[in-house]
Amino acid sequence: MAILEKKSSQHLIELEDKYGAHNYHPLPVVLNKGEGVYVWDVEGKKYYDFLSAYSAVNQGHCHPKIVGAMINQAQTLTLTSRAFYNDKLGEYEKFATEYFGFDKLLPMNTGAEAVETALKLCRKWAYEKKGIPENEAQIIVCENNFHGRTTTIISFSNDEVARKNFGPYTAGFIKIEYDNLSALEQALESNTNVAGFLVEPIQGEAGVYVPSEGFLAKAKALCEKHNVLFLADEVQTGIARTGKLLAVDHENVKPDILILGKALSGGAYPVSGVLANDTIMSVIRPGNHGSTFGGNPVAAAVAVAALEVVRDEKLAENAEELGQLFRSELDKYIEGSKIANLVRGKGLLNAIVINDSEDSDTAWNICVALKENGLLAKPTHGNIIRFAPPLVMNKEQLLDCVSIIIKTLKEFEK
Repeated sequence: MAILEKKSSQHLIELEDKYGAHNYHPLPVVLNKGEGVYVWDVEGKKYYDFLSAYSAVNQGHCHPKIVGAMINQAQTLTLTSRAFYNDKLGEYEKFATEYFGFDKLLPMNTGAEAVETALKLCRKWAYEKKGIPENEAQIIVCENNFHGRTTTIISFSNDEVARKNFGPYTAGFIKIEYDNLSALEQALESNTNVAGFLVEPIQGEAGVYVPSEGFLAKAKALCEKHNVLFLADEVQTGIARTGKLLAVDHENVKPDILILGKALSGGAYPVSGVLANDTIMSVIRPGNHGSTFGGNPVAAAVAVAALEVVRDEKLAENAEELGQLFRSELDKYIEGSKIANLVRGKGLLNAIVINDSEDSDTAWNICVALKENGLLAKPTHGNIIRFAPPLVMNKEQLLDCVSIIIKTLKEFEK
């Protein structure tokens, strides 16, 4: 029997470079196996995963319960489209709505699709329930947001890399400074056609910016005062990542529209969803919105298993405990560091700010060095490194990772 040729990392990187669109700039590592908090490259080197596929793999790589649910369902029925009922979707919708405390779920596949769904839902509610004149609804968003890269979403982004040469842009958005209640109040009071306020409870892609304590609760109160929907994009911050089931739970905020994705499947399958109560979701009728794959049997089975893992393994509690330990240990080092300015975050969504300009390559070089030392992370916005390991990590592993991070940062001290 012929032995299959083992491809090197360099060969596989060259294949992507030659045959794939250049829409990403990956760290130079080629992975082919994952388990729990670890991944391995094609040469067999083992790494701690400190990105978790941008918080999609909160439950750890290849969690046996999630993978088992996926395999079992894939061997039975994969896709019917929504032209017919299937025996998994209703059970999933009941489970998810009870789990998060809403009346209805609208199932989709990706985070960006879920955001687009929420925007459409918000606008339709504004026209049919609030009485805003058709085509005049405005949605308030925040500067430095990241909600995806569809044409509509980049229309209210101020990331020029994502925006430039993709116009014309979609109208209907008011942009304000993040974590600025006065700006939100002014926008609400100066325009009677505001339908909703779309916000990330923590701005992940912008560098793990945590808003001031009380911002989310006061923003929700302002929205209620002006009969405006509060849309929480918890695609990255939700599903136990920040030490609570949802990041808004830190301030006991109940969104009018909740947007979920990523860890809703534990990284095993593209699953996203939008949750709202009947007074809002009732505006969606047959033909208004949909997806061939949205709510398919595999997605439904995987999502239930993924949410059960979060609950049964107490991943939110673990994230809270380990997150405090992570920031505490790094703070001790940063006090005397010249290369790192600060560490910030909630739960196991954290970032360190590197003492260099945003257009420098220092953070990138640190991430390459981290890779060499057995830990995978990625810079965001130039001089910020995001750290988000799987939530199944234990204390011993976390402290090992802290030692790797500190050892690597020391290599860059001047």
